[in-house]
Amino acid sequence: MTYATAMVSLAVDQPNDALLEVTGQLAGQLSGRVIGVAAAMFSPPMYFLDGTASQRLIDEGEAAIRRRMAQLEGQFRAAMHGRAKDIEWRSALEPPARFVAREARAADLVIVSGDGNAILDPFAVAGPSDLVLQAGRPLLVVPAAVTWLDLRSVLIAWKDCPEARRAVADALPLLGKAREVTVAGIAEEEGGQAAVRRQLEDVVHWLSHHGILARAQVPERCGNAVRELDRIAADTGAGVVVAGAYGRSRFREWVLGGVTQHLIGQTARCALLSR
Repeated sequence: MTYATAMVSLAVDQPNDALLEVTGQLAGQLSGRVIGVAAAMFSPPMYFLDGTASQRLIDEGEAAIRRRMAQLEGQFRAAMHGRAKDIEWRSALEPPARFVAREARAADLVIVSGDGNAILDPFAVAGPSDLVLQAGRPLLVVPAAVTWLDLRSVLIAWKDCPEARRAVADALPLLGKAREVTVAGIAEEEGGQAAVRRQLEDVVHWLSHHGILARAQVPERCGNAVRELDRIAADTGAGVVVAGAYGRSRFREWVLGGVTQHLIGQTARCALLSR
């Protein structure tokens, strides 16, 4: 299996160097096609303007966004040169999350910067918290501090639910490149370790039929999945964590579960998330 087409979502208002570097490495390893996307909307100031002055402000704001889009396209093409088999650029003046989620139909994987738990400008960047539950594609979240796609060790954060099963299937192209794969499951209460271990044995056996050798790990401690997964990731030297994304809607936002939000906000390693 491979990602025939990856899509990288660039931010208008922040650096994209780490994101482009990891995307280029992934394209080189999988010899795939890469689509670069960016979108933004001019957000007028809160004070009131009318008539000609108002229109001039809007025109200048949109012109600045177009200039920035041209810069991003140039950076994207330079970063993918000699790495991706084929490249394409798409951009628009519209809400970025909506645009990227819609364009994701053209890709197998969407690559996006992590948010570091920062408050992102929804007019300038398609944040991972929006995309992971809207795009309908697996999301590779790249923290700004990560400058290479470290596939020496990959950790699968297992929970026996559809999202985790989908995430493992979506991650097969990456898992096939990994030197070491660990499948970790955290028991939610005392005495649940044996049941989790049986689940992991099935996952490890399933992976073996795809030519992927993995080992299971069930810590003795139960509960606090974030703490235990962080510890296992550090112990195994994981460069990527694979997990299902969980959440519920509230007003117009998606509110994510603790593990999902932690993986989106942490800065130490990439995360592949599926919904």
